[in-house]
Amino acid sequence: MLLTRNEDMRPVREAETAHGDAPDLGALPEWDLSDLYAAPDAPELRADMDWLETECRKFAADYEGRLADLDADEMLACVRRYERIETVAGRIMSYAGLRYYQMTIDPERAKFMSDCQDRITELTTPLVFFSLEINRIDDERLEALLAANPDLGRYRPVFERLRKMRPHQLSDELERFLHDLSTVGAAAWNKLFDETIAGLEFTVRGETRNIEATLNFLTDPDRALREEAAREIARVLGENLRTFARVHNTLTKEKEVIDRWRKMPTPQTARHLANDVEPEVVAALRDAVVAAYPRLSHRYYELKRRWLGLDKLEVWDRNAPLPTEPPRTIPWDEAQRTVLDAYAGFDPRMAEIARPFFEKGWIDAAVKPGKAPGAFAHPTVTDVHPYVMLNYLGKPRDVMTLAHELGHGVHQVLAAGQGELLSSTPLTLAETASVFGEMLTFRKLLEDARSTEERKALLAGKVEDQINTVVRQIAFYDFECKLHEARRTRGELTPEDIGDLWMSVQSESLGPAFRFMDGYEAFWAYIPHFVHSPFYVYAYAFGDGLVNALYAVYEEGDPGFQDKYFEMLAAGGSKHHRELLAPFGLDASDPGFWDKGLSMISGFIDELEAMEA
Repeated sequence: MLLTRNEDMRPVREAETAHGDAPDLGALPEWDLSDLYAAPDAPELRADMDWLETECRKFAADYEGRLADLDADEMLACVRRYERIETVAGRIMSYAGLRYYQMTIDPERAKFMSDCQDRITELTTPLVFFSLEINRIDDERLEALLAANPDLGRYRPVFERLRKMRPHQLSDELERFLHDLSTVGAAAWNKLFDETIAGLEFTVRGETRNIEATLNFLTDPDRALREEAAREIARVLGENLRTFARVHNTLTKEKEVIDRWRKMPTPQTARHLANDVEPEVVAALRDAVVAAYPRLSHRYYELKRRWLGLDKLEVWDRNAPLPTEPPRTIPWDEAQRTVLDAYAGFDPRMAEIARPFFEKGWIDAAVKPGKAPGAFAHPTVTDVHPYVMLNYLGKPRDVMTLAHELGHGVHQVLAAGQGELLSSTPLTLAETASVFGEMLTFRKLLEDARSTEERKALLAGKVEDQINTVVRQIAFYDFECKLHEARRTRGELTPEDIGDLWMSVQSESLGPAFRFMDGYEAFWAYIPHFVHSPFYVYAYAFGDGLVNALYAVYEEGDPGFQDKYFEMLAAGGSKHHRELLAPFGLDASDPGFWDKGLSMISGFIDELEAMEA
């Protein structure tokens, strides 16, 4: 059951691209959450909570034990009532969650979100029967219902996704128990992780900073400053490893117990089902990327080692700027103009959809104490609009992050027309518009490059972003696979055990150009995806490979590409990836599909190598 959309409120970029204390960037926008509710005590919010209490009880009284006997018109009315409940609950939790992420260390905001979550979980418990009874309807009977009413037939993807869980469904009583338990299970551990990360303090150059500011130094031109920051991150994470290990041990064990009861064949199965993607497609992606490590990350980092004049790269050199890259701070208005121009160059409709984000308080951009790290775009609910969170400090990569998150926002605006149950896009396709938006912005910047050195810096930055999006995320996926397997087979894992698993994927993915400092084995601890959304990370690599293939079709002059692209985004979660890619002549189940996407990255590295000749 969806019920609350707060699972979408996750940083969608690797935290290592986050940034710290702000220079003069001009006026940075802040969220105006009044389109959701004016205040925590707004009468509209209280009215919605009261409505939920009454409607959930009435819904259960009207339909529990009767779903199999409904005719097509009655089933349509039932689904629409359920969808309305989802919308109202999602609106409340979106407001509570977004307020919390603006200031995660504020006890009042944390309490408000927890209270909303507890209350909505309690109110929606009577609805647990809905998916359980849907899954008990005979196949022929359900097919007849969907065929009898086109408006009901439109919800076919919802029913199909629900029924994929049939082999893993528990008894009605157990499903209600898990529903009630959710607020003191994973959700509570997620909040502990968020509050711990937000409260960490790091001392660099004699000043105390948060994790955002400290991670920002890893991209500084001053190598000594990068090293000091990296060692301070290692020190502080090391001092908190027992807490982070407890979070991971508990969450992986909880998942193992639930997966065992649900008879999930692997720890990854639930994620694949949620993503509506076949395990063999993910395996093909993973294998293609791992096989490409030597011609991607290993080759690029060897180039970078030579550019920096080092015998070995250290971890604090991974995101260092090139020696010839002039330090540059990009004011907010220039970042806005750059991204909107790139979007408009593709299609004016894309820029027009993105423009209100800047004008109507849909972006929260400034770095602030206690604000959640990273960046995300949250769709809220389909009768409002998305909100984008950034930690903007004017780095060129911040501009790319803006392009990325606005791509999510455009996608979410277009998909909203599908309604609450069909708008949400599986994670494997959710990254499509965001990565495409980045590519458009990168191509625009590359086109406007005024010198070979500027072009080289842009290409190198793009390759590093793609390595972070593809190579790093598949390495993260392998780490998670090893972590969950080790927890299942070996029991409780010490912080050292988890660190060993982390290091086992680092040298393989980054290559022989690197030497790893003592303390780097703790860097797994701050990656939020492992906590919030197990196995989420392969969606980045999926999205990058898919977009690279899509962009190749665009560059080839595919007729009507823009119209087909907008139709794909507007489909939201109403179609499988196979249907969405077919108009472009692409198929993610084709073993050669991923190599086509990876070849774009290797082509950029070819161009960089040619510049050295």
